[in-house]
Amino acid sequence: MSMFCYQCEMSAPNGCGFSGASTGTCGKDENLARLQDIMIFGLKGLSAYREHLNELKPNQTKNVDDVISETLYFTLTNVNFNFNDHINQLMKVGSAGVEVMDKLSNAHTNKFGIPSPVKVSQNVVEGKAILVTGHNLDMLEKLLIATQDKGINIYTHSEMLPAHGYPELKKYPHLRGNVGKAWFDQAKLMEKFKGTFVVSTNCIVPPKKSATYVDRVFTYKIVGIEGGTAIVDDNFDELIEKTLQCEDTNMQENLTLTTGHHYKTILTLAPQILKAVEEGKIRQFFVVAGCDAPGSAGNYYRELVENLPEDCVIITSSCGKFRFNDIDFGEIEGTGIPRYLDLGQCNDSNGAVEIAKAVSSALNTPINDLPISIVLSWMEQKAVIILLALFSLGVKDIYLGPKPPQFVNEDIFNFLVENFNLHLTGDAKEDLKKLLIEKAA
Repeated sequence: MSMFCYQCEMSAPNGCGFSGASTGTCGKDENLARLQDIMIFGLKGLSAYREHLNELKPNQTKNVDDVISETLYFTLTNVNFNFNDHINQLMKVGSAGVEVMDKLSNAHTNKFGIPSPVKVSQNVVEGKAILVTGHNLDMLEKLLIATQDKGINIYTHSEMLPAHGYPELKKYPHLRGNVGKAWFDQAKLMEKFKGTFVVSTNCIVPPKKSATYVDRVFTYKIVGIEGGTAIVDDNFDELIEKTLQCEDTNMQENLTLTTGHHYKTILTLAPQILKAVEEGKIRQFFVVAGCDAPGSAGNYYRELVENLPEDCVIITSSCGKFRFNDIDFGEIEGTGIPRYLDLGQCNDSNGAVEIAKAVSSALNTPINDLPISIVLSWMEQKAVIILLALFSLGVKDIYLGPKPPQFVNEDIFNFLVENFNLHLTGDAKEDLKKLLIEKAA
C-alpha cells in the first residue's frame, strides 16, 4: 500500500490508498501523506521530552507547545499540498527538538548537578530492592527521598543508568547499581529480580499471561499495564510496602559499566581533546547512539565499535549502548582521554552536537567537515525527533539502521540522500571502510 488515510468524510471506502491509489480524494499524494506521518511521529517524540521539561521548568515549554499545535493543524485535511512547505514544517519540528533537548539538559544539570564519570556495578543486587526503568530523573529523586532509611536498595535499568553520574542523585547511598540491559529484557529480568519494578516512561513491555511478576510492577504517570499498580500523586507508600513484603534479591555477577560523560563534563576536557586531534592521537570521533530493539540486527553496532582503531573515540547515548557498553575501550594512548564517552539518556543526544559545535569553533571548521561520523540506531518516535533535530541543524552523512523506516518511501529517501547524504547501515566492516578516515602519514 503506497499510502493510507481515512481521517475525513471524503475518504474512499476502507481508506484512501486501500485499493492501490497513490492519491487521496482530497488531492494529498503518497509523498505528502508520508511526510505528514513523519510529522506525527516526530511530535510523539517531541512530546516525550516536552513532558519531562514541563515537570522541571513548566515556564519554558511555550515555543515547543506552539510547534506541536501548529504542526498538528498542518496535518488536517485540506491545509497544505506543497512539498517544500512540508519539508520546512518538519525542519521546524526538528528545531523544536533541538530546543527542548537543550532546555531539558540544562534543567537536569541545574537540579541534579553536572554528571561526572562513574563506574557502576552491574547485576550485583542484595536485599529488598526496587528496579527503576524509563527516563524520569525527577521521579527517581522523589523515590530516593521516600525510601531513605527504609531498608530498601534502588537499582536502575536501561535508560536510567546515567542517573548514577548526577551528584544530587548518587549522593543517596541506597542508589546501588544497574541491572539488565536495554528496555526489552524486562520479562526475563523481572522473573529473576524478586523485588518491585517501577516503569517511569515509555519502556514497558506487556507481560505475558504466564508472567509471575505483574503484581510487583508499579507504573508512573501515563504508563500502564493490566494488573499493574499506578503510583498516584508521587505517593510511594504502596510501592514501599510491597517491596518490603517481597523476598530478597541476590545477584552477584560483579560487572561494571561506565557512565556520566555529560557534554558539559566533556567540554572541560576540550583543551586536551583538541591537542590530541592536532597531534594526530585522535583520528576520528564516532557517534554510535540511538535506541535498541530486540533481534540480532542490533549486533551491527557492537561489531562496528569492536573494529574501530584505538585512535578513535566512541560517543554514545540512549539504550543502544547496551549492545557494547560492557567492553573496556581504554584510553587514547598518552592522553588520559577515555575512548568511550556515555553522554547519557536519549534526550542527552544534544550533547554530541554541543561537542561538535565546540570543536568546530576551536578548529574553525564546519561541523560536516569535522572528523566525526554518526551511526544511529532507531526504534521508535523519540529517535525520529532526534533525527529531525540533526537535519534541522544541517548535519549530513548520517548512517541509520539497523532497518530502514517503513514510513519513508523511495521519493522521500532519495530527497534525504540528495539533501543530507543519508545512508542506511549495511555490513559493519564494509561501512567502517567507508567511514574511517585514513591515518595521516
